[in-house]
Amino acid sequence: MTGPAWLLSTLDALGGVCLLLGAFLCLAGAIGLARFPDTLSRLHAATKPQTLGLFVVLLGLALTLRTWAAVTTLLLVGATQFLTAPVSAHLVGRASYRNGSVDRDTLVVDELSEALERSGWDPTR
Repeated sequence: MTGPAWLLSTLDALGGVCLLLGAFLCLAGAIGLARFPDTLSRLHAATKPQTLGLFVVLLGLALTLRTWAAVTTLLLVGATQFLTAPVSAHLVGRASYRNGSVDRDTLVVDELSEALERSGWDPTR
């Protein structure tokens, strides 16, 4: 991208700030993943800040690179993350629930137990 020098410098500075903020969010998610006690809390730490951190990093890269090819690639990476992270966390959460890895006493709402009872699921299997 061509333009005034002040605009390019401002875009580079904003890109750098976005990269640092995204890296901090990813670090916060990694710390939460290591420190949280149970599976569901860890899934929250693995998906929420990691996804937001990746989007902020991608925004920083788009502001820094400023080419259509790079922005298109970054949009595809962001869309893939946006679609796959919640689905994989949901599947891991359900598997850990069925495995007995979830402390059911700490759940505020437990809709899955009712659905599993109606389906005839036996937790002793």
